[in-house]
Amino acid sequence: MMPAFLGSDVIRTRFSNAMSDMYRAEVPQYAALLELVAETNDAALAKDAALRGRMERSGERSRIDGERHGAIRLGTAAELRLVGRAFAVMGMRAVGYYDLAAAGVPVHSTAFRPIADADLAANPFRIFTSLLRLELIDDARLRAEAEAILAARSIVTPGAISLIERAEREGGLDEADAQDFVTELLETFRWHSTATVDAATYGQLVDAHRLIADVVSFRGPHINHLTPRTLDIDVAQAAMAARGMAPKETIEGPPRRACPILLRQTSFKALDEPILFPSGYGAAVAGRHTARFGEIEQRGVALTRKGRALYDAALAGEGDFADLPDDWDVLREKGLAYFRRGEGGYEPIIYEDFLPVSAAGIFRSNLGREETRGAYGAQANKASFEAALGCALIDEFALYDAAAG
Repeated sequence: MMPAFLGSDVIRTRFSNAMSDMYRAEVPQYAALLELVAETNDAALAKDAALRGRMERSGERSRIDGERHGAIRLGTAAELRLVGRAFAVMGMRAVGYYDLAAAGVPVHSTAFRPIADADLAANPFRIFTSLLRLELIDDARLRAEAEAILAARSIVTPGAISLIERAEREGGLDEADAQDFVTELLETFRWHSTATVDAATYGQLVDAHRLIADVVSFRGPHINHLTPRTLDIDVAQAAMAARGMAPKETIEGPPRRACPILLRQTSFKALDEPILFPSGYGAAVAGRHTARFGEIEQRGVALTRKGRALYDAALAGEGDFADLPDDWDVLREKGLAYFRRGEGGYEPIIYEDFLPVSAAGIFRSNLGREETRGAYGAQANKASFEAALGCALIDEFALYDAAAG
């Protein structure tokens, strides 16, 4: 008899819920953020019948309450490949390439997410996954030390590795194994308040870049934020201060529109957390670290290549955001955004991915202070990222083309 495997959607949902419960316990303000977003969404749906109808027809309404993305930062190619195998058990594939080095953040990234329409409707959980660019550390001695520190750690438990191998070998996991997998894999993303480096090494890593220190100095890639989806990010951001959160001064992404496009993001400032540094003299040394924060996002329609070119030109100061019409019918007729034919006519296809400039802006503002150092220059290297991952990245435009038919 063939074993009864749990579907990858079910495992993904369980893991997403477990991650949310863990982060809620670790970062109490995240719980307040979830309450704020739920209230904002209820109010937005109550006052906008057209939005409510569109979301119900497209299936978005049923998924939004549990929708979230997380973000992690990895140190080595081996870590990226192993984490990719773990996400594959949950039906999450690597989509898109994001070069953040040009914006002053020494990483390049992808998003692990479901890709089929039915899987996205079941649970669109995403993990924005960044790989540290160690070659961008100028100090050769510090670079070698960071490489040695990362090479010595193991971020995935033996139990999780065994279950990943079983899923690959047998084609899935049964109920008991799936639950064990969720429990074991959660340990990879848990916060550990004891650093793996001494205070002096940590200080040198911070001087190179605070994000480098965050990746190298700890046992694993603690989840640095979880992001629920709101239907009105402007209202949510205005309400954050009243809930005791210190929001970013600006919202990353496109301006406010009647017909939202792509992705808008904001966050509350990262926590200043106590940590302990090991000492060769016995007693640990107390210190502080800043990395984990709370973020919210508002997702709009996915733009076609033509529409994205207009957006990127406006972002670069070579065009105007007004070049993207704020009207659903015009966006569709001009081929600027993706739509699918639904019960009520054409329905916008939600943007499931990320924006590199916005991601860099969020990262910089939540590293303890606004990072003002310059960009690393033209450092995009998709080929090296794919080599580290062990497979080709999926082109997000191809997915939207297929969804639009």
